[in-house]
Amino acid sequence: MKAAIHPAYKEVHVHCACGNTFNTRSTHKGDLSLEICSNCHPFFTGKQKLMDTAGRIERFRRKYEKATAAKK
Repeated sequence: MKAAIHPAYKEVHVHCACGNTFNTRSTHKGDLSLEICSNCHPFFTGKQKLMDTAGRIERFRRKYEKATAAKK
């Protein structure tokens, strides 16, 4: 194998939006900021979180309430 062609593999600090922090090794430069990690992801926790961003669920419900009312 050729020498000096591989990226630096160093320790980085990871911050999650849930408040969890941990260290891992990566070729990424600097610290990482995540929105979701294994401590808060529904697949790993078994808990389902409903994330309503900008009222999308409410807009969807209002839209289809109007459609069902128009059909009647």
